[in-house]
Amino acid sequence: MDELLEFTEKKLSEKLAENIVAIDLRGTSPFADYFVIATAKNVRHAASLANDLIDAAHKVGYDVRVREGEDNSSWILVDLYTVVVHIFTEDARTQYRLENLWSDLPMEHYTDIKG
Repeated sequence: MDELLEFTEKKLSEKLAENIVAIDLRGTSPFADYFVIATAKNVRHAASLANDLIDAAHKVGYDVRVREGEDNSSWILVDLYTVVVHIFTEDARTQYRLENLWSDLPMEHYTDIKG
């Protein structure tokens, strides 16, 4: 598994993101290898997930290209170059159905195995 992808999923899970899904874009997209989609409990949680992910990425040496979406947004995007993270509130995720746009590509649901 891609190291940045694993890092991203783990950090989102640690901060209680829900329904984390990775879509494998390799060979399909020229701009990213993976989309990661996660659900936040509310807009404050979404902002916290994005900010914490960016801080953690910087601490371990990953570059962040851009963050799109304000702290009160129901959809925040964090571009880590090869991994693009979409953080949605539950209502926004249902509305935009991003997984449906890429449903023909390999998709994995993240499950945090503790132990």
